[in-house]
Amino acid sequence: MLTLEQFLGFLAAALLITASPGPDNLMVLSMGLSKGRRHGMAFGLGCALGCLSHTVLAVLGVSALVAASPVAFTVLKVCGGLYLIWMGIRALCSSGAVRLESAPPEESLRRLFFKGVFANAINPKVVLFFLSFLPQFVVAGGGDESLQMAQLGLLFTAQAALLFGLLGYFSGAIGRWISRRPKAGLWLDRLAGTVFVGLGLKSR
Repeated sequence: MLTLEQFLGFLAAALLITASPGPDNLMVLSMGLSKGRRHGMAFGLGCALGCLSHTVLAVLGVSALVAASPVAFTVLKVCGGLYLIWMGIRALCSSGAVRLESAPPEESLRRLFFKGVFANAINPKVVLFFLSFLPQFVVAGGGDESLQMAQLGLLFTAQAALLFGLLGYFSGAIGRWISRRPKAGLWLDRLAGTVFVGLGLKSR
């Protein structure tokens, strides 16, 4: 089982990263604004559940590395840390602009849900992110590494489902809040960038 420190530390980082402006949450917000809260929630829940596929890939990859050599897992953490530092620098240097795109033509809730699952599941950037992010919270000697990874992946999926669901439900109010505060995305990016760089430096 995850320790309380692992759980709280990972949850705080995951919530901040999920809330930062990105293709998934901006699409959820756009969908809710233009099509209604049910459509935004359906797409958002699909995007969140798509994370499960990345969790499986990350767990299988880490299991194979640990079985081959504990040193290989350390190398993965260091390489993942470097990738997180790069992502953090990009976030710190970004303009933070939040652009809401037009939502696609009317689609059924079921279709939107599976569209969200598929769009997230096939995104290679998300695969790379999971392989870089999750291992940073695995505690050596704290139990089976693969089990820790699986629990972290499920926790990430759960918080994403909650956050995206709320984003879709309150899309109207959130959209109005963002429109009055154009720099909100900038500060979220700065916070997320700081977290990425901090995690990356910690892994080395």
